[in-house]
Amino acid sequence: MKAVWKDTVIADSHDTVVVEGNYYFPLEAVKAAVLEPSTHTSACSRKGTANYYTLNINGDRNVNAAWYYPEPKEAASQIKGRVAFWKGVSVVV
Repeated sequence: MKAVWKDTVIADSHDTVVVEGNYYFPLEAVKAAVLEPSTHTSACSRKGTANYYTLNINGDRNVNAAWYYPEPKEAASQIKGRVAFWKGVSVVV
């Protein structure tokens, strides 16, 4: 699976986990250079508190377009250390 934004592959891995229709990539499969830490968080009763990254490709920013759960709840433990995308990021085979 590949995550693509602005015609740039930002993540590439055969080891993704699908939860609630979202593909979670291992953090090491994501191009670190495109990730900017964000202070934004959100809460999910099943998964826990999500933290976000803003994508930055050559100065084009996609604010809070990637999220991860640093300490997911037990029911979502399989997504620890993984990142998912939205806001115009395509996940393709």
